[in-house]
Amino acid sequence: MTAPTSAPSTLIRPFNVAIPDSEIEDLKRRLANTRWPNPETVSDWSQGVRLENVKSLVDYWEREYDWRRFESELNRFPHFQTAIDGLDIHFIHVKSKNPNAMPLILTHGWPGSIVEFLKLIGPLTDPVAFGGNVEDSFDVVVPSLPGFGFSQKPSDTGWTVSRIATTWVELMKRLGYRNWAAQGGDWGAVVTTALGAMRPEGLLGIHLNTQYVFPAQIPDTLSDEERYAVDTLALYAGDLGGSNHVQATKPGTVGIALADSPAGQAAWIYEKFQSKTDNHGLAEDALSTDDMLDAISLYWYTNSAASSGRIYWENKSGSLAGPKLALPVAVTVFPRDIPRPPRSWIENTYANVIYYGEADKGGHFAAFEQPEILVNEVRAGLRSLRSLA
Repeated sequence: MTAPTSAPSTLIRPFNVAIPDSEIEDLKRRLANTRWPNPETVSDWSQGVRLENVKSLVDYWEREYDWRRFESELNRFPHFQTAIDGLDIHFIHVKSKNPNAMPLILTHGWPGSIVEFLKLIGPLTDPVAFGGNVEDSFDVVVPSLPGFGFSQKPSDTGWTVSRIATTWVELMKRLGYRNWAAQGGDWGAVVTTALGAMRPEGLLGIHLNTQYVFPAQIPDTLSDEERYAVDTLALYAGDLGGSNHVQATKPGTVGIALADSPAGQAAWIYEKFQSKTDNHGLAEDALSTDDMLDAISLYWYTNSAASSGRIYWENKSGSLAGPKLALPVAVTVFPRDIPRPPRSWIENTYANVIYYGEADKGGHFAAFEQPEILVNEVRAGLRSLRSLA
């Protein structure tokens, strides 16, 4: 059903993750020499990350965190690079042993990366080994967005989500796939939605755990669900939107600070994990310290704070009122996502909703927080598309 129509392109090169010892030593020196500010003047997170919490995280990063452990974990998967539209695009590509597996491209967001999908790869490619059915097998492609991780940093402007989506189409073609599906959350959902709007030949359908479906004009009369959506949007764009606004306007300015200070890079990302995960007050309720530092370390070692932040600058005219889509769309709503739209707006924006799921726990970073739930939702959401291939 989904076997490549041709051998993978010779333009695809194997890639191995290998951070030099000197960079690891440099990181530890910088962490040990961090100059800290005075503490916040409030008892909550309303002024940003709390000093005592980020100090604890940074101390663990310096003294206990093991990058080589994570590097070995990364290298258990086959990594590749290929040049598309003038950039070297990095990606993980894991094929299922099932010849009828459905090809699926997973796209991360910010401050996400390939890290958030690592726990999904095994269950998606080998469902039987994880208590699933062989019929739900996927070939998995996990690219790093341009300017993120091990993908090359753009040296020109114009890397909009539509351009990224076009790059993903070429990537799947280059891998030899005729029919495939796509999944994403956060910026990954924006790219996946752009794919859905383009509807390139071979794209069977998409699964979204972030849905951009807000009406261009908010109605005067709102249901309770719609009111909650509007309230969470106000929080997302207001008190929680500081980093988004800075990166949409001056990514290079903050990028210099983050490129020079690992403690600053840690705080910049840690605050997002605290404010947008399904937790009881601390990010550590939703994500382990090692998981968070895996993600933060990838940003640090690839020096991608500024280049990743530019995705906001390139797409700052975007709206949470996404395009109306006609292709098959599966969605899963996570209870602590922010903003969280109601089902009525989802079904009004997507004409062909083939699956609607509501998870019982999880926040904005669904793949990272609740990989098992998201795996089951992707399986269920895209199952009906297999007959179309």
